[in-house]
Amino acid sequence: MIPVVAAALIRSDGKILLQQRRFGAVHGGLWEFPGGKIEAGESPRCALLREIREELAVKLEWNAMTEIGFASDSAAPPLQRAPHVILLYTCRSWIGQPICLDGEQIGWFDASEIMELDMPPLDYPLARQLLRLLQHEAI
Repeated sequence: MIPVVAAALIRSDGKILLQQRRFGAVHGGLWEFPGGKIEAGESPRCALLREIREELAVKLEWNAMTEIGFASDSAAPPLQRAPHVILLYTCRSWIGQPICLDGEQIGWFDASEIMELDMPPLDYPLARQLLRLLQHEAI
């Protein structure tokens, strides 16, 4: 099992940041929550701090990160690769202006647009969890 972390950066206007994967990568051109693999000896939060700094050039604030759910393909039929589990965090506060360092581009999307994007398979359940949270907060 390969542990991965991802972040849903949410601006004060409610828009959510996603990045488009490099075209030459697996799932190239698809939109995803930024993040990456947890390295040996890293906690999920430390990995997320590192990954977001490497991919978007921003510093997340430790207390502003909230774990909201996960997605895994471990129950899928045999895969051509090791199964992944992705932990999704929300973050509403960070230092710096996000710029795209590790993908084709980044974009800010309304919650209503997220499920219409072409995403890797594990990002869809993460997006559904995020949308449920945002709907619950609006009530």
